[in-house]
Amino acid sequence: MNNKLTKATRTLLLSGDSEDSKRQELKEAFNHTWALYESLFELINNETAYFSKPEPLRHPLIFYFGHTAVFYVNKLKLGKYIDSRINKHFESMFAIGVDEMSWDDLDDTHYHWPSVSEVKAYRHDVNRLVNTVIDDMPITLPIAQTDPGWIILMGVEHERIHLETSSVIIRQLPLCDVTPHPDWQPCRDVGVPAANQLLTVGGDTITLGKHEEDDTFGWDNEFGQQSFKVHDFKASKYLVSNQEFMAFVADEGYRKLRYWNDEGKAWIKFTQATMPRFWLKQNDQWLQRNLTEEIPLPLNWPVEVNQLEAKAFCNWKAEQQQANIRLLTEAEWYLLRSNIEGDSPNWPEAPGNIELGYYASSCPIDRFDHEGFCDIVGNVWQWTETAIDGFLGFKVHPLYDDFSTPTFDGKHNLIKGGSWISTGNESTLSSRYAFRRHFYQHAGFRYVESHQDPASMTSLNIYETDELISQYLEFHYGDEYFAVPNFCVNGIKQCLNEIQLSHTTKALDIGCSVGRASFELAKTFDHVDGIDFSARFIQQACNLTEHGEKRYTIRTEGDLVEFKSITLAQFSYIEDAKKINFIQGDACNLKPQFSGYDLVYASNLIDRLGDPKAFLSTIHQRINDGGYLVITSPYTWLEEYTTKANWLGGIKVHGENFTTLDGLTETLIPHFELIAVKEIPLVIRETKRKFQHSVSEMTIWRKR
Repeated sequence: MNNKLTKATRTLLLSGDSEDSKRQELKEAFNHTWALYESLFELINNETAYFSKPEPLRHPLIFYFGHTAVFYVNKLKLGKYIDSRINKHFESMFAIGVDEMSWDDLDDTHYHWPSVSEVKAYRHDVNRLVNTVIDDMPITLPIAQTDPGWIILMGVEHERIHLETSSVIIRQLPLCDVTPHPDWQPCRDVGVPAANQLLTVGGDTITLGKHEEDDTFGWDNEFGQQSFKVHDFKASKYLVSNQEFMAFVADEGYRKLRYWNDEGKAWIKFTQATMPRFWLKQNDQWLQRNLTEEIPLPLNWPVEVNQLEAKAFCNWKAEQQQANIRLLTEAEWYLLRSNIEGDSPNWPEAPGNIELGYYASSCPIDRFDHEGFCDIVGNVWQWTETAIDGFLGFKVHPLYDDFSTPTFDGKHNLIKGGSWISTGNESTLSSRYAFRRHFYQHAGFRYVESHQDPASMTSLNIYETDELISQYLEFHYGDEYFAVPNFCVNGIKQCLNEIQLSHTTKALDIGCSVGRASFELAKTFDHVDGIDFSARFIQQACNLTEHGEKRYTIRTEGDLVEFKSITLAQFSYIEDAKKINFIQGDACNLKPQFSGYDLVYASNLIDRLGDPKAFLSTIHQRINDGGYLVITSPYTWLEEYTTKANWLGGIKVHGENFTTLDGLTETLIPHFELIAVKEIPLVIRETKRKFQHSVSEMTIWRKR
């Protein structure tokens, strides 16, 4: 691809000899990636197209245009590398996407998008801010995960991801909404492919995972190590071509449900699909939609499908050949990948149709050969049998705790190898990206013949082993200790005993953690929103709601743990769970739709907010007249969470003691009256013989 921006397409080395040179490299990586992303959106030739939804499972393109800029501000603010926001409204609206949702759960009725010009102006302001941050921040070499340089790289790599996902959405816009661009030129080589064939691959024990000392940026799920024993197998020489997949379509494979698993059958019923998403048939002619044009179906290009379609094809192929045909696993792909020497960013030239090095489209499946196998990397991503999970030693980055953990649910399968538009981290050996099985990327597949169970080559964890999460699961759902009642259950009971509800339509559990109080509120209210800043905590509540069971380990002593299991049934929550919407959110920057509540329950929250007064001074806008605000807190003010200037109490004012209750009263009294003050004890287990015993003060406020 003759693209003047291709110098932006490789990830940055963390090491170097000069701090000044590395600072300049960071600036170039940021600005070139920024320009490349904006050049993609130049394909859109009218503003209306930004607000349409060619992909119903994702936001309109205006969201993604703003999202990558907002990411920088939110992460720099969270890391305390900047003091103030640029546009608080945008930084809430554009913060969280929907790429991991199911096909029937996207509600866009609450979004009122700004104009394209407003988002362009915002992007300009963010670009200027980030350049200033890079100019002023300290540089240490090699760049470590705790350094501000890592956050800049995180933003760069995040924008590279959305360069790809946005191109998939643009590819689905009507042709009248896009215009070809000189920097985005497709391949023009088409023809008839050679017949695919299975080639033998020797098995091996392989250890996967990135090391902390590696010299390139990595996402959290790449780190850690896990070993797998891979048996001998056979793999297809080529990616499955449009021509090879056409035989499945011609045999009415989309209508023969025996080839589809239960998830695939549900998807077929919902979509009524009869062919791959990017195929069209007009007047008996097969066509393919590329980025900005439709062309006669290129039979020697790789087919692009979701994982459900790829798996159905493999089942059809297995029946045709009477063999054990399936998709490859992540570990099997790594054995193929060993045929390619080196890795980006160090290889002299891209060894496949990747990194925008050749085309802005796929190309023939026999163009790039690696020791007998073609397209081990590049052209299109390759769907696998492997559901993503963390390797042993997995830990989240504290400034992006929801990058991977929401996908550790057995429903997101890995794609490997990258596509023609995969840049930066996406094109590296250790990259690990996963999508829901019904989602589309520039993704296809190759198949293998093997008798080995794919489950033997996966690391899907059954028990939650993160120690902090396990402590909170035990705190919410586990045993009672020292005759102290369960804090969540007792807290809801105590507050409901003190108030007289005239309506029980809607409640908000803000700072819900892993969700127990939300379930208790659902016994009384018709609908409950459970919101917490931590995606890891929310994921536990979502998993319990979805699967009806949650397993975790709790430390006893040393390396010894106790295995625990909780179920909705044991708490009689099965029906209550249907009333709850768990979602990640910032208490100080909630979206407008979170309003109209009869009760807001804020448990052990205010002394963990950066600006508690900002939350308290606006919460009345979200509560119905006569509704209630309930606050519990042990008032353990720490500058780690809240700068001392923002403490509500626990300080001297004019030489006199000023308690948090004084601060609450001063802030809330314009809109609320104080109904009751109570003491609620709590116990958190750390190990079998170590516990935290605290007392929260509960204050109950009625909105005037």
